[in-house]
Amino acid sequence: MQQAFVFAKPHANKGDVIDLIKKTFDEKGISVLKEGSMTGPEIDQGKFIDEHYYAIASKATMKEPSELNIPKDKFHDKFGEKWDDVLSAGRALNAMDAKKKLNVSADELDAIWGAAKKADRLIKFGGGFYCGYLKDHDLYTFNAFFMTMRGKFCDDDATIHYFVVEYDSKALSWADFRGKVLGPTDPDLAPKDSLRGMIGERWKELGLTAPCNTGDNAVHASASPFEGLAEKQNWLKIAIADDDFGKDLINGGVPEATIKEWCRDPQVVINPDGKKGSLFDQVEDLDRAECLTKLVDIYKLQ
Repeated sequence: MQQAFVFAKPHANKGDVIDLIKKTFDEKGISVLKEGSMTGPEIDQGKFIDEHYYAIASKATMKEPSELNIPKDKFHDKFGEKWDDVLSAGRALNAMDAKKKLNVSADELDAIWGAAKKADRLIKFGGGFYCGYLKDHDLYTFNAFFMTMRGKFCDDDATIHYFVVEYDSKALSWADFRGKVLGPTDPDLAPKDSLRGMIGERWKELGLTAPCNTGDNAVHASASPFEGLAEKQNWLKIAIADDDFGKDLINGGVPEATIKEWCRDPQVVINPDGKKGSLFDQVEDLDRAECLTKLVDIYKLQ
């Protein structure tokens, strides 16, 4: 058996949508082990969505600019200033602090960020790591686009409804759970009988206020058994050692401290040549047994 973490996104957290999700799970032989709701203020205070999107959010909300690994040569080449000078002058803020300093909404900050992008005052330092110069404010910030995404989860009237689900990998592969039961990220490409396909087509009937799209695509689900563990550890504070998959990893020789670090999707060595890549990418759509073997093998490469 394998477990995933699923939630209805704030724009789709309606009673009829929840009923449709439960009905679909029941028809597909997927058991709901636990369910509940979480409000926007709870998500905000606990920084649950920040942990969920850690690779992006860490630069926008969780770390100070002094904690970021800024490629100083690239920064200088792009902006004509030395990073150390900018930092010492207090002219670099993470997106959350920039929003407060400028006294703007998340959408307003996103518009300012968009203007910087249009004027070619943005640079990409790495995957999910962008720096922008807000010329009118003489300020540098990072991943400001995340604040609008975050706001959808953290607004006072936002809620999610979550499920911990379990199903037999012999009857349903992880790839089919995501691709056929939930449907692809873009609802327009989702099978008509998948959750994203049905909700996308029936959004008015189900009480949604706007059509679904790639961002607001109704539901989220873990991309692998390991992401399921990471998301349960984040959202529900389930201890790694108390989770069945977590126990299997520990018994396979992966230390609990390493597993906790891996829950933030770090770059890890992925082959004997020393090449690095996203940990989550290495196990995406793998079923439980294959995922476990892959993770143990990855640990041995570090």
